[in-house]
Amino acid sequence: MNAMQGIWAAGAIALAVTITGAAPTTAQTSNYPSKTITLVLPFAAGSGTDTTTRLIAKELAVGLGGNIVIENKPGANGSIAASYVARATPDGYTLFVTTNTTHSANPFLLKNMTYDPIKDFTPIARTGDLPFMLVINPEIPANSVAELIALAKKSPGKFSYASGSSSAIVSGATFAHLAGLDLLHVPYKSSPPALTDVIAGRVSMMFVDVPTGLPHVNAKALKALAVTTMNRSALQPELPTMDEAGVKGFDITSWQGYLGPAGLPRDIVTKLNAEIRKVVERPDIKKQLADRGMEAFSGTPESFAAFLKEQLVLWEKLIANAGIEKQ
Repeated sequence: MNAMQGIWAAGAIALAVTITGAAPTTAQTSNYPSKTITLVLPFAAGSGTDTTTRLIAKELAVGLGGNIVIENKPGANGSIAASYVARATPDGYTLFVTTNTTHSANPFLLKNMTYDPIKDFTPIARTGDLPFMLVINPEIPANSVAELIALAKKSPGKFSYASGSSSAIVSGATFAHLAGLDLLHVPYKSSPPALTDVIAGRVSMMFVDVPTGLPHVNAKALKALAVTTMNRSALQPELPTMDEAGVKGFDITSWQGYLGPAGLPRDIVTKLNAEIRKVVERPDIKKQLADRGMEAFSGTPESFAAFLKEQLVLWEKLIANAGIEKQ
């Protein structure tokens, strides 16, 4: 079965939350920001990107001495939000907080791309990684990846996987390909509603970012079997990797970062990068983000730009190896 079958129709849901920072007391090189900054997210409220962005944005508003509005625009694999930001005025007041879904995977999943992930954006700062994990409905009688594979092989076509992002789509298709399974793909606009159906037993399993899935695992509403990274996650060291669990070569990680439209002035990029890095590198913020399932770190705009190009090469290979055709 084509892993992209049934990808959701384009639809947007916007949710805005304003975060206010105290006025700065030190002189700045410009008057930026002089009005509210909008952070556009390609996923719904309650997703891992949403949860971690709200924490960072609260402190970023303080550092910049202005207001920040978070606007959720899920739908079409994140393309709605990406296209919106790509066409925004490059003045620093409309920014994109996104992941590999829009900027690494979509070019190789979607036939009709409405934006260019490199030419239409200005990299500002990478903020970390969001490891994914394989979770299943707790009623499924499997306590390991090997046991899940055995069950799925006994009943071809009976087991299904949900997805709320490109990372989840590619992870599910890669799992099916490497393990030789016949799995039904059930797509959703975002991760929260997908998890709801896995918890309810309407879908068997899902690859989900740790921030979104961990609360449900802790509440025993879901069963976590493995993480998708090649090395064990420091956030969940007790979970084996998919590779350790027998699915050799499985290695998928979701990254997160801030971008602006193409042509964003250098002085604004520099200021935003400096303030974002101050927030992300604070030990207390790192700890709070780790508690939410994010491995936080940052770097320069240049290192982020190089990383984005490298990820395109990696995700093209991942998607080709999983046998996913563009839709």
